[in-house]
Amino acid sequence: MSSQATESVIDGLQIHDLKQIADQRGAVLHMLRTDSAGFAGFGECYFSEVAPGAVKAWKLHRRQTQNLAVPVGTLQLVVFDDRKGSKSEGRLQVMKLGRPDNYRRVTIPPGLWYGFSCLSEVPALLANCADIPHDPQESTTLPVDDPRFPFHWPSTKISDQTDKT
Repeated sequence: MSSQATESVIDGLQIHDLKQIADQRGAVLHMLRTDSAGFAGFGECYFSEVAPGAVKAWKLHRRQTQNLAVPVGTLQLVVFDDRKGSKSEGRLQVMKLGRPDNYRRVTIPPGLWYGFSCLSEVPALLANCADIPHDPQESTTLPVDDPRFPFHWPSTKISDQTDKT
């Protein structure tokens, strides 16, 4: 299955527009197949619900690859590259994810920081299909207001990341 790729300013970050097949009965939303670009293996798939205005940030995985999509609601996803020697070291990418206009899968390789906030008036549902099972020893979290990140989250419902995403 091929999906249309969107250009990323961060080395290794992949963004793919996803197929939606909709009719009057509802929709089928594609996310990830074994032949999809960015598929690195299957470890687990889970969902993270994000309340309107809430922020979950910052997280970095040292070994796990994330495949994120938002089938319900809208999120603002922010990815930051502080990898020493990376072609995109110091760059930040901000994007909207959600339906109907921004239904995409973002593949985040190990070593990149990321966080997200809910922009919609309803809770957003983020799906994550990761290549290895969750292991709290392989990830690092930092507070949303950590000064090393050149991004400031809205001040509505800022909360530290406490779930697996």
